[in-house]
Amino acid sequence: MKTTNGFTLVEMAIVLVIVGLLLGGLLMPLSTQVEQRRIGETQKSLDEINQALLGFVIVNKYLPCPANPTLASGAAGAGQARAFAAGTCTGGNSGVLPWATLGVSETDAWGNRYTYRVTVGFADTATFFTLASPGDSIIRTTSGGASIASNIPAVIISHGKNGSGAYNTAGTQLTISADPDEAENSNNDINFVSKAPTATFDDLVAWVSPNILFNRMVTAGKLP
Repeated sequence: MKTTNGFTLVEMAIVLVIVGLLLGGLLMPLSTQVEQRRIGETQKSLDEINQALLGFVIVNKYLPCPANPTLASGAAGAGQARAFAAGTCTGGNSGVLPWATLGVSETDAWGNRYTYRVTVGFADTATFFTLASPGDSIIRTTSGGASIASNIPAVIISHGKNGSGAYNTAGTQLTISADPDEAENSNNDINFVSKAPTATFDDLVAWVSPNILFNRMVTAGKLP
Protein backbone atom coordinates (compact mmCIF):
# COMPACT_ATOMS: atom_id res chain seq x y z
CA MET A 1 0.00 0.00 0.00
CA LYS A 2 1.43 3.41 -1.04
CA THR A 3 1.89 6.04 1.69
CA THR A 4 1.22 9.70 0.76
CA ASN A 5 3.39 12.34 2.46
CA GLY A 6 2.29 15.95 3.01
CA PHE A 7 -0.33 17.99 4.80
CA THR A 8 -4.04 17.29 4.62
CA LEU A 9 -6.47 20.18 4.10
CA VAL A 10 -7.41 20.06 7.77
CA GLU A 11 -3.79 20.31 8.82
CA MET A 12 -3.18 23.23 6.44
CA ALA A 13 -6.22 25.03 7.82
CA ILE A 14 -4.93 24.60 11.37
CA VAL A 15 -1.50 25.95 10.35
CA LEU A 16 -3.07 28.99 8.67
CA VAL A 17 -5.16 29.73 11.76
CA ILE A 18 -2.05 29.57 13.96
CA VAL A 19 -0.08 31.82 11.61
CA GLY A 20 -2.95 34.28 11.54
CA LEU A 21 -3.08 34.42 15.32
CA LEU A 22 0.67 34.98 15.52
CA LEU A 23 0.59 37.77 12.94
CA GLY A 24 -2.34 39.41 14.72
CA GLY A 25 -0.37 39.39 17.94
CA LEU A 26 2.58 41.07 16.23
CA LEU A 27 0.62 43.72 14.35
CA MET A 28 -0.96 45.26 17.44
CA PRO A 29 2.35 46.01 19.18
CA LEU A 30 3.72 47.37 15.87
CA SER A 31 0.77 49.77 15.61
CA THR A 32 1.34 50.83 19.20
CA GLN A 33 5.02 51.44 18.48
CA VAL A 34 4.14 53.68 15.52
CA GLU A 35 1.81 55.76 17.67
CA GLN A 36 4.37 56.01 20.47
CA ARG A 37 6.92 57.25 17.95
CA ARG A 38 4.49 59.89 16.68
CA ILE A 39 3.75 61.00 20.22
CA GLY A 40 7.48 61.25 20.92
CA GLU A 41 8.09 63.25 17.72
CA THR A 42 5.27 65.65 18.59
CA GLN A 43 6.49 66.09 22.16
CA LYS A 44 9.93 66.94 20.78
CA SER A 45 8.37 69.44 18.38
CA LEU A 46 6.43 71.04 21.24
CA ASP A 47 9.70 71.46 23.17
CA GLU A 48 11.29 73.08 20.11
CA ILE A 49 8.28 75.37 19.69
CA ASN A 50 8.52 76.41 23.35
CA GLN A 51 12.19 77.29 22.89
CA ALA A 52 11.41 79.16 19.66
CA LEU A 53 8.77 81.24 21.46
CA LEU A 54 11.23 82.06 24.24
CA GLY A 55 13.83 83.03 21.66
CA PHE A 56 11.31 85.20 19.82
CA VAL A 57 10.27 87.08 22.95
CA ILE A 58 13.89 87.74 23.99
CA VAL A 59 14.60 89.33 20.61
CA ASN A 60 11.31 91.21 20.21
CA LYS A 61 10.15 91.74 23.83
CA TYR A 62 6.69 90.36 23.02
CA LEU A 63 5.14 87.03 22.03
CA PRO A 64 3.77 86.62 18.50
CA CYS A 65 0.07 86.74 17.75
CA PRO A 66 -1.47 83.56 16.27
CA ALA A 67 -1.50 82.88 12.54
CA ASN A 68 -4.74 82.82 10.57
CA PRO A 69 -5.96 79.20 10.88
CA THR A 70 -8.09 79.27 7.72
CA LEU A 71 -5.31 79.96 5.22
CA ALA A 72 -4.11 76.94 3.27
CA SER A 73 -0.42 76.10 3.21
CA GLY A 74 1.35 78.16 0.56
CA ALA A 75 -1.24 80.95 0.58
CA ALA A 76 -0.05 84.50 1.17
CA GLY A 77 0.34 85.07 4.91
CA ALA A 78 -0.02 81.42 5.88
CA GLY A 79 1.92 80.71 9.05
CA GLN A 80 2.69 84.38 9.64
CA ALA A 81 1.86 86.00 12.97
CA ARG A 82 -1.09 88.35 12.60
CA ALA A 83 -0.58 92.02 13.46
CA PHE A 84 -1.22 93.52 16.88
CA ALA A 85 -3.51 96.52 16.49
CA ALA A 86 -6.09 98.46 18.53
CA GLY A 87 -5.03 96.70 21.71
CA THR A 88 -5.38 93.12 20.50
CA CYS A 89 -4.23 90.56 17.96
CA THR A 90 -5.96 91.06 14.63
CA GLY A 91 -8.45 88.22 14.34
CA GLY A 92 -8.22 87.38 18.04
CA ASN A 93 -5.62 85.91 20.36
CA SER A 94 -6.47 82.28 19.48
CA GLY A 95 -5.60 80.57 16.21
CA VAL A 96 -2.80 78.36 14.99
CA LEU A 97 0.87 78.56 15.78
CA PRO A 98 2.68 81.09 13.53
CA TRP A 99 5.07 78.43 12.28
CA ALA A 100 6.57 80.51 9.47
CA THR A 101 7.30 83.43 11.81
CA LEU A 102 8.98 81.13 14.33
CA GLY A 103 10.71 78.87 11.81
CA VAL A 104 9.25 75.65 13.23
CA SER A 105 7.20 72.75 11.87
CA GLU A 106 3.72 73.59 10.60
CA THR A 107 2.12 70.35 11.76
CA ASP A 108 2.34 67.65 14.37
CA ALA A 109 3.19 64.02 13.57
CA TRP A 110 -0.42 63.42 12.45
CA GLY A 111 -0.34 66.23 9.87
CA ASN A 112 -2.47 68.81 11.70
CA ARG A 113 -1.56 72.32 12.79
CA TYR A 114 -0.89 73.30 16.37
CA THR A 115 -3.50 75.41 18.14
CA TYR A 116 -1.96 78.49 19.79
CA ARG A 117 -3.33 81.04 22.25
CA VAL A 118 -1.48 84.04 23.63
CA THR A 119 -2.40 86.45 26.42
CA VAL A 120 -3.05 89.82 24.78
CA GLY A 121 -0.78 91.74 27.16
CA PHE A 122 2.20 89.56 26.23
CA ALA A 123 1.66 90.14 22.49
CA ASP A 124 1.47 93.94 22.76
CA THR A 125 4.08 95.32 20.37
CA ALA A 126 3.91 98.86 21.75
CA THR A 127 3.46 98.56 25.52
CA PHE A 128 5.68 95.64 26.42
CA PHE A 129 4.83 93.34 29.32
CA THR A 130 6.59 93.66 32.66
CA LEU A 131 7.48 91.33 35.54
CA ALA A 132 4.08 92.17 37.01
CA SER A 133 2.13 91.22 33.89
CA PRO A 134 -0.18 88.21 34.41
CA GLY A 135 -0.94 85.58 31.82
CA ASP A 136 -4.61 84.67 31.59
CA SER A 137 -4.64 81.00 30.52
CA ILE A 138 -5.22 78.15 32.99
CA ILE A 139 -4.20 74.51 32.59
CA ARG A 140 -6.57 72.08 34.32
CA THR A 141 -6.76 68.36 35.06
CA THR A 142 -10.20 68.15 33.42
CA SER A 143 -12.78 70.59 32.08
CA GLY A 144 -13.74 72.56 35.18
CA GLY A 145 -11.26 70.56 37.26
CA ALA A 146 -8.32 71.52 39.44
CA SER A 147 -5.70 73.93 38.15
CA ILE A 148 -2.28 72.55 37.20
CA ALA A 149 -0.82 75.89 36.17
CA SER A 150 -2.18 79.43 35.99
CA ASN A 151 -1.16 82.88 34.73
CA ILE A 152 0.11 81.22 31.55
CA PRO A 153 1.21 83.64 28.79
CA ALA A 154 0.86 81.19 25.88
CA VAL A 155 -0.48 77.68 25.23
CA ILE A 156 0.33 75.31 22.35
CA ILE A 157 -1.77 72.21 21.56
CA SER A 158 -1.41 69.18 19.35
CA HIS A 159 -4.83 67.60 18.93
CA GLY A 160 -3.31 64.13 18.71
CA LYS A 161 -4.17 61.19 16.51
CA ASN A 162 -7.90 61.92 16.34
CA GLY A 163 -7.20 65.55 15.38
CA SER A 164 -10.50 66.72 16.89
CA GLY A 165 -10.71 70.51 16.76
CA ALA A 166 -7.42 70.93 14.89
CA TYR A 167 -6.95 72.86 11.65
CA ASN A 168 -5.43 70.92 8.79
CA THR A 169 -3.05 72.25 6.14
CA ALA A 170 -6.01 73.19 3.91
CA GLY A 171 -7.18 75.63 6.60
CA THR A 172 -10.21 73.55 7.55
CA GLN A 173 -11.08 72.82 11.16
CA LEU A 174 -11.77 69.18 11.94
CA THR A 175 -14.88 68.26 13.92
CA ILE A 176 -14.64 69.19 17.59
CA SER A 177 -14.78 66.18 19.90
CA ALA A 178 -17.80 65.38 22.06
CA ASP A 179 -15.35 64.65 24.87
CA PRO A 180 -15.64 67.69 27.19
CA ASP A 181 -11.91 67.74 27.94
CA GLU A 182 -10.94 67.74 24.26
CA ALA A 183 -13.67 70.28 23.51
CA GLU A 184 -12.15 72.53 26.18
CA ASN A 185 -8.97 72.69 24.12
CA SER A 186 -10.87 73.87 21.04
CA ASN A 187 -13.32 76.48 22.36
CA ASN A 188 -10.96 79.48 22.39
CA ASP A 189 -11.47 80.39 26.05
CA ILE A 190 -8.82 80.68 28.79
CA ASN A 191 -9.11 77.10 30.08
CA PHE A 192 -7.16 74.11 28.75
CA VAL A 193 -6.91 70.46 29.80
CA SER A 194 -3.71 68.46 30.10
CA LYS A 195 -3.96 64.86 31.32
CA ALA A 196 -3.05 61.26 30.54
CA PRO A 197 -4.63 59.92 27.33
CA THR A 198 -7.94 58.05 27.40
CA ALA A 199 -10.07 56.39 24.73
CA THR A 200 -11.48 59.81 23.76
CA PHE A 201 -8.71 62.23 24.81
CA ASP A 202 -5.31 62.32 23.12
CA ASP A 203 -4.35 66.01 23.09
CA LEU A 204 -0.77 67.01 23.89
CA VAL A 205 -0.61 70.36 25.66
CA ALA A 206 2.42 72.57 26.23
CA TRP A 207 2.69 76.07 27.63
CA VAL A 208 5.14 78.89 28.16
CA SER A 209 5.92 79.06 31.87
CA PRO A 210 5.81 82.66 33.17
CA ASN A 211 8.67 81.91 35.56
CA ILE A 212 10.93 80.62 32.79
CA LEU A 213 9.88 83.47 30.51
CA PHE A 214 10.67 86.15 33.08
CA ASN A 215 13.93 84.45 34.04
CA ARG A 216 15.08 84.35 30.41
CA MET A 217 14.14 88.01 29.92
CA VAL A 218 15.99 89.12 33.07
CA THR A 219 19.05 87.04 32.13
CA ALA A 220 19.04 88.61 28.65
CA GLY A 221 18.81 92.11 30.17
CA LYS A 222 15.35 92.77 28.65
CA LEU A 223 13.59 93.03 32.04
CA PRO A 224 12.92 94.72 34.35
